[in-house]
Amino acid sequence: MTLSTLLLIPLAGALLIIAWPQAQHIKQLALWIAGLLLVWTVYVLSQFQTAVSGLQLTTVLAWLPDLGLNYSLAVDGLSLPLLMLSSVLTWIAIYSSPAELERPKLYYSLIFIVNIGVAGSLLAQNLLLFFLFYELELIPFYLLVSIWGGEQKSYAATKFLLYTALSGILILLGFLGLTWLSGSTSFEYIDLDTTTIPRNLQLVLLTILLVGFGIKTPLVPLHTWQPDVYVEASPPIAILLGGVLAKLGTYGLIRFCLQLFPEAWDLVAPGLAAIGTFSVMYGALSAIAQSDVKRMVAYSSIGHMGYILVAAAAGNTLSLTGAIAQMVSHGLILALLFHLLGLVETKVGTRDLNKLNGLMNPVRGLPMVSALLVVAGMASAGIPGLVGFIAEYMVFQGSFARFPIPTLLCIIASGLTAVYFVILINRTCFGRLDSQTAYYPKVTVPERAPALILTVMILILGLQPMWLTRWSENTADAIVAAVPQVGVVAEIPSRGLDSRGSVVDAQSIALATSAHAIQLEDSRSIALSPPSPPILGGE
Repeated sequence: MTLSTLLLIPLAGALLIIAWPQAQHIKQLALWIAGLLLVWTVYVLSQFQTAVSGLQLTTVLAWLPDLGLNYSLAVDGLSLPLLMLSSVLTWIAIYSSPAELERPKLYYSLIFIVNIGVAGSLLAQNLLLFFLFYELELIPFYLLVSIWGGEQKSYAATKFLLYTALSGILILLGFLGLTWLSGSTSFEYIDLDTTTIPRNLQLVLLTILLVGFGIKTPLVPLHTWQPDVYVEASPPIAILLGGVLAKLGTYGLIRFCLQLFPEAWDLVAPGLAAIGTFSVMYGALSAIAQSDVKRMVAYSSIGHMGYILVAAAAGNTLSLTGAIAQMVSHGLILALLFHLLGLVETKVGTRDLNKLNGLMNPVRGLPMVSALLVVAGMASAGIPGLVGFIAEYMVFQGSFARFPIPTLLCIIASGLTAVYFVILINRTCFGRLDSQTAYYPKVTVPERAPALILTVMILILGLQPMWLTRWSENTADAIVAAVPQVGVVAEIPSRGLDSRGSVVDAQSIALATSAHAIQLEDSRSIALSPPSPPILGGE
């Protein structure tokens, strides 16, 4: 029941909130439930064995065996960091929600249903079960945007509903075709053998799944729903959309595309690297052109998600470990940005760069919010010492050997990230306040608490990247073991390469690049026994 409890806590929380008689204490109740969920996720983290590359804490219960649907849950180094991210940001979103809220019972219960859908998707080891959890978050997010969103909330919510529904349809078609063509009588992940499917049909199925998960990520040109939804959603819901929901897209790209179709993935990898690079450049250049700070961050998110596709296309241990680190890094930084921009809009009354200025003023401005906004911009731009740097460095270092030109373009785009965040910070935080009557309301300690928590996490994981990368390294190595002809990453003097050309210990690279010399145990062994079919096996 260890993993099932991650689903039962938010389910019980949603039911309890709906049945709670007093609406004025709903937020406090939701915070306690989210805190319990966070504590249990930390417990799951403590039970995870980093030396094991396969699935752990497995639960399998028969549900509808005639349909091939079973209640199968498990966790590995790919899903565990995202589970932790989801629990942290769920608590942050609830804490940062307004105290006075219309229909609070519905609001907080929908947030917990979203958490069930995300956690269930990350844990599900049955294709149909994954699809059910994947679709579970669709209606709750639609309602969260359409009821508590901005002026164009109906348009944005409908657009989100249509795109996400299309994503689910494509994924279901891909899963059904995969099971039928492989001759499997079960939808269990570990029972699938894609090697029996002809190469051309593998490419067709892979393309369907790539488009389905690419919509959710989102990747250019499947991204058009994202800026509208992020802008119209309230800051807490934008945190869940960008920090949590988008990660289901990149998780699916690795879990169900790279792992299930390693040979076909290797064939299309150059094209995927090109798409990822185009997304990175498009996101960066579009962000520079924005005057709405929230829309600027939305386009920035598109660019940073493109890094993950480039790293997954490279298909080596270091790049995959960096891709997982980038998912966590992006989630934390984006959550910090949306929370701070929400405070700015609440206190100042605008998101327009042409109207914002002087917020660093210590008397009449928002000095603490401005200072934290500078830190968030530095983290997003990949400044050393913050978590954004180590994630992007691992992505670039791992991807360069196989895709040097796309990687160099991504590095240039990383420089463009600094450009648009300098524009944002310069116009927002500095300069002189135009009006002598512009005494903005002070930001209270409870209002800035989520930003302080996120900033501390960004700083700690930037200074101690091993705390982030150690959970995923062996899982990434096991995934690489099944991928043919992966690019050989550049040799790092402090650590050797194994027989496949993969970095034996990505943690040492992460620590070396952040100038923190940590002596790792040389006797540490890495499980490199890929199962057949080419997916992660059980314990």
